[in-house]
Amino acid sequence: MPCSCAKNRKTFEVVASDKVVYSSTSEPTAKAVAKRYPGSVVREQAKTGAKAS
Repeated sequence: MPCSCAKNRKTFEVVASDKVVYSSTSEPTAKAVAKRYPGSVVREQAKTGAKAS
């Protein structure tokens, strides 16, 4: 039986110029990487199957 632990894990993305430049499960790491990209933002990755609103 496969593990379902990754199903509920949050993933954070660093987005610069409408392009994902880094992805991590650690928010502090994502924020540290975002400091290297001027104008970038850290956002939580949308879940697969989630509807955009």
